[in-house]
This record gives sequence, C-alpha cells and structure tokens, in this order.
Amino acid sequence: MLGFLKRPVVVTADINLNVVALTAVGLLSRLWQLAYPRAVVFDEVYYGQYISFYMKRIFFLDGSGPPFGHMLLALGGYLGGFDGNFLWNRIGAEYSSNVPVWSLRLLPALTGALSVPMAYQILLELGFSHCAAMGAALLMLIENALITQSRLMLLESVLIFFNLLAVLSYLKFSNSQKQRPFSLSWWFWLMLTGVACSCAVGVKYVGVFTYLLVLAVASVHAWHLIGDRTLSHVRVLCHLLARAAALLVVPALMYLLFFYVHLILVYRSGPHDQVMSSAFQASLEGGLARITQGQPLEVAYGSQVTLKNVFGKPVPCWLHSHQSTYPMIYENGRGSSHQQQVTCYPFKDVNNWWIVKDPGRHQLVVGSPPRPVRHGDVVQLVHGMTTRFLNTHDVAAPLSPHSQEVSCYVDYNISMPSQNLWRLDIVNRESDADVWKTILSEVRLVHVNTSVALKLSGAHLPDWGFRQLEVVGEKVSRGYHESMVWNVEEHRYGKSQEQKERELELHSPAQMDVSRNLSFMARFLELQWRMLTVKSDGSEHKYSSSPLDWVTLDTSIAYWLHPRTSAQIHLLGNVVIWASASLATVVYALLFLWYLLRRRRSIRDLPEDSWLRWVLAGALCAGGWAVNYLPFFMMEKTLFLYHYLPALTFQILLLPAVLQHISDHLCRYRASAATPPTVPGPGVSQVVTWVWCGRGQRGTRGGRCGWLEAGRDGSWVSVRERGKAAYGPRSAGGVSRVAWCAVEKPESFVSQCEFWKLG
Repeated sequence: MLGFLKRPVVVTADINLNVVALTAVGLLSRLWQLAYPRAVVFDEVYYGQYISFYMKRIFFLDGSGPPFGHMLLALGGYLGGFDGNFLWNRIGAEYSSNVPVWSLRLLPALTGALSVPMAYQILLELGFSHCAAMGAALLMLIENALITQSRLMLLESVLIFFNLLAVLSYLKFSNSQKQRPFSLSWWFWLMLTGVACSCAVGVKYVGVFTYLLVLAVASVHAWHLIGDRTLSHVRVLCHLLARAAALLVVPALMYLLFFYVHLILVYRSGPHDQVMSSAFQASLEGGLARITQGQPLEVAYGSQVTLKNVFGKPVPCWLHSHQSTYPMIYENGRGSSHQQQVTCYPFKDVNNWWIVKDPGRHQLVVGSPPRPVRHGDVVQLVHGMTTRFLNTHDVAAPLSPHSQEVSCYVDYNISMPSQNLWRLDIVNRESDADVWKTILSEVRLVHVNTSVALKLSGAHLPDWGFRQLEVVGEKVSRGYHESMVWNVEEHRYGKSQEQKERELELHSPAQMDVSRNLSFMARFLELQWRMLTVKSDGSEHKYSSSPLDWVTLDTSIAYWLHPRTSAQIHLLGNVVIWASASLATVVYALLFLWYLLRRRRSIRDLPEDSWLRWVLAGALCAGGWAVNYLPFFMMEKTLFLYHYLPALTFQILLLPAVLQHISDHLCRYRASAATPPTVPGPGVSQVVTWVWCGRGQRGTRGGRCGWLEAGRDGSWVSVRERGKAAYGPRSAGGVSRVAWCAVEKPESFVSQCEFWKLG
C-alpha cells in the first residue's frame, strides 16, 4: 500500500525554450526604462482622467468603449498607490511625485510583451513550422509601432493581447477536439476562448470584430461536426451546447460583470452624470441624490415639480419659463402670439418649477390625503414664479414653423382664449392605472385641444430668447420620439396658497429612497445606451488620418516632444514590415482564388490537410486583418494610425505563413519537376516512382502525381496522393511505361494513372 513511498516522486515538464526566450526578450523590450518620459504622452491625458475618477470613485462616461480596459489601467494605479490627485489637462505636463508612472504603464507593457510568444504559439497551432512561428514572433518583437504603443498608458496593446489570446485559445481547443474531446484541457481552452473574446470587447468596442471572426470559424467547424456520422445525436448535441455556453453565454455574463464592477466602483456623482437620466443621477452619491433624498414618490395634485427632458440632446435641460414674451414679429416677418416664453433651460433655476393643478379645483396645494395623478388624467401646469398656465394654440413656433408655439398664457382680452389642458401619458407604465412617480415615470404631455405633445426641438432661440432651447407642440400623429418624453426630477408637496410663501416653501416629507427602485439592469441598459449614442468629437485633429493612409504608412503621430531638448516620441511603423505584410495579404488572396478555381475544376494542387491548414490560416489571419481594418471606412469618427495596429498584428502572422507555403508547395514543386526519378537499389522493399495521371483519355496532361508502393515481389499495392502536379516528357531518359491503374479520387470520379519508372 505504501510502496509508492519507496520510489521518488518525479515530475517531468516540457519547456519550449523558444517561448521562454521570446517572453524574456519581449519583457526586456517593453519594460526597459518604462517610466521614461515622466510626462503625459498623447492619449495618456485622456485615460489618466478616468483613472483619477476611479481612484476618487466618481462616475464617468466614455463612449469609446466598455469600462474593462479603464479598470485594468486603474488597477495599475491602485497597486502603485495613486490617489487620483493630478490635473490631466495638457500633453507634455510633468508628472508629480504622487503619480506612479511605472505602475500605470505596467499592464500595457506586459500585454505587449506577452503578445510576442503568443504569435509564436498561434503559428505552431496552425500547423506551420517552428521557423515560421519564430519569424512571426520576431516581427512582433521588433515592430516599433507595437513597441511604442505598449510602453505607454494606452489600451491598444491590451486589445491586441486579448485578440491573440482568443485566437490561440480557440486553436488549442480545436486541436484538442481531434484528440481528446470533453477532456479537462478541452474545456479549459474552450472557456478561455469565451473569456478572451469578452475581454477584447470589454477593452474597446472594436474587439467585437475579432469576437465575430472567432464565432464564424467556430460556426463552420460546428457545421462540419453536425455532419460527422460517426458521432451520435447526443454527442453532437453536447458539443453544440458546450460551444454555445462558452462562446455566447460566458461572454455575455463577463460583459455584464464588467459593468457591475464598474458601477460599484464609481458610485459618486461627477461631471459626466448630467447626461444620464434623473433616476440614474439619483442613484449616485451626492449631486442629485442629495436633492432628491426624501422626496415624495407619487406626484399628486398640488405637487411642485421640475420637468427634465429625457432625450437630453443637445444638452440636458428642464422645462422653463420667465417673464419675457415672444416678440410680436420675428426676423423672418412671421407674427407670434406675444405670450410668455416657454423654453428648456440647461441649468438649475427657480423658474424651472411648475405646479400640477386639478382643472376642476382652484387650490394649488396638496390635499390630505394626497390625490395621486394617474395615467390618462387631464391636468394643468402652472408656472411657479409667474402663476401662468402652460398653453399652446394654433400659432407657429418661432424656429419650427411646422410645429405649434408653446407659451404661458397671458390674457390680453383678445379673441384668443387659453388652451391649457394637458393629458398625462405615462410611456413606461406597467398598466393603465399607473401613478405618476418622481424620477421613475417617463411621461408625455399631450394637449387636449390640438393633440400635440410637448417636445424639445433642440434649436437655440435668438438673443430675445436668451439662447435657451426651443420647446414646441408636435403632432402626435407624426410618431413617437424621445424628445417628447419628460420626467419629474425634483418634487415637493405644495402647502401654501400664497405666492410669497410658496416661493420660500421647503418641505421634507417621509423618507423615500428612490434610488433603490433602479436595478442594476436598468442602470446597465441606460449606461450602455448612452455610451453607444454619445456623440464623439468629430473635429479634425492635426494627426488624424484615413484608413488608406495606414496601409501605405503615409502618416505618423508626434506623441511627445521634450520641452528643452530634441528628444521626441513618434508613432511610426516599420516600413519594411508593413509593406511585406500588405504584400503577403495580396499574395494570399491571389493564391487562394487560384486554388479555389482549380479545385472547382477538380484539380487538387494541395493535399486535403494542407488545403484545410491554408484555409484556416487565411480565415484567422487574413480575416483578422479584414475585420479589424475595413469597418473603419464606415466610421464617422476621428481616426489615428494606432487604430490600425490590431489589423497589422494579424497581417504579421500571415506573412511567415505565406512564405512557408511558397517554400513548401511552390518552390519545391519546381525543384522536384526538374529532378529525374531515382533508381532503387537492390534489396529495396519499397519503390517510389512518378505517377502520370490524366482524366479521360490516355496521355491527357495536367493530372496529379503520387507515390506508388511495391511489395518485395514487385506487385503494385497502393497509390497515395502526393499533392503536386507532375509535368514532364512521356518518354525521356530511359523512362518506360510499367502499368495503368484506376484510382478513386475524393471528388468521386475515376482517373486513369500511368506509372513510370526507370527501366
């Protein structure tokens, strides 16, 4: 029983010294003097602000991508003891002593260094030689654009790392599928593929292109798996469920996890939360949460409210009015009602307050008990400071002549009676009996007389309107738009009928924490929508470029200039590597089309395993370049040279693969075609001869060649495809015909093969 104690415990491990050496050199090239320069370099001014927000737990919104990449950079700052106190306002600004520059740049440098041995592993998993794999790794190592980008506090190297990790993990999984399906390593690589894909998307939205590429390749492999008749139906179903769980469910859960952690970390109000809804702002500590804490939840007749437009564009604003009236005649000669102006004002102001009034009663206070306002009720809105009613009539709006003017009614004793009844339409109601709720309810106010909805047009009024935003009445029949939707942000119960007392009224009702009603999914969906729809700065940058400039390397970026010396950092690619990689992509495309056309003509230039390896290498490498490059032609955003680096990485992987293919299948063919067959010596049990194959009539050229194996008695026993065409004279150098044979081809036709050997 204890016999194993009599023997030593031996642990053996296979260590690839190439991987060790590449990792060491990669780390050296990325970590050497990493803290230099100790100044803000280009987009570090952009990412550094978000790191400071994380350190101070302040909410922020970045439309360039999900928060995972920012959290990784912030992790470096946290481990380095950064307190977030640095003013990120200028490129080239010297870092203060409290900024751990080395720690902040560490993660991008590590991911950049690990991408080097990962390129080596990918080529090996694709079935290429160690020489080709080493070539790909060395190209990744010495490409100066990749070195520059990975030595700074930027996210491109992190994105490239997860892109390569996703591809490598899937190749490992695919290769283990052939040997040990459902083994521990099989599950590990499959799950790691899904995790890496979600991390790539979590760093930047463009990571979704590599994710879709991996999904496409996995889908093709799954389709072939379904057609494998050697597997039972249950086995096939298990394979498909495992892939769906790892490549669809796991990335979705990981993506949600990124936002969950993000919202836990940034729980304080900040400068970016103004673009979020009132409910979202109320869920943050400080800011609106301090104002709304303790507000009544249900809006009642007599409530004093501020109404914020849900659309929030061009800027967040609140329904507003003041004593000024519309001009009698506009600049274009049209007339107005000369009523009191109603606008949307982008700042907190006492003129933003309105009172919800019951049309059948005169009081402007909340009764006891309060009577809540429900969906479908007709109300009047009274401006708190001027006590005039919100009104609209058939008069064209000042800047939107196809919409109605909205005003507060002034009685001029003329034949224009007030039209101040509005029907409440709760857009996000769960039932028709829903109550109007503070912050949570999104409502439309539809005018009873003219069936127009209160809408923010977004146009800025002229100086007579104090450059505030125009509010109009838009026909409901023209369709729904978010600019028609409003929500109550601040709310209190009115207690006094007197105007003077009303202005000074401050009421603190029973505590009602509104933020608890906003779930994580509600905050996630709103934040995700804002990130996808936020408008990026479309202005031209002096270092911006077009996608066509990237391929030709007709652009560069000056990242940093030393203020006193001539030291500079430029993002500039290696012209030899970029040109060679682009040429390899063109060569691959031409060869692929050539092979495809010849296969259509039932001419197999490559053995099936070589053809499948060639196709998979193109799908992942050439396809990886295409999906990470071509979409930029359709993007309306400011583009820079570094956006091309993920695509370049896949091109670099393709370059040694194409060179090895040319060496193995094109150069060797010419050499073998020029070399005459060898004469086997006596006693040799196997004879290798040239095989002349033709389809149809004898002597037809352009067929395939193969090996012919002979037994000791000289009888022919089998023919194996060699995968190269044999062209040569029918009778030369003492060559004579030995035999004819019929070989069953994969394309299901019989070819006549004429065997030749030295006679």
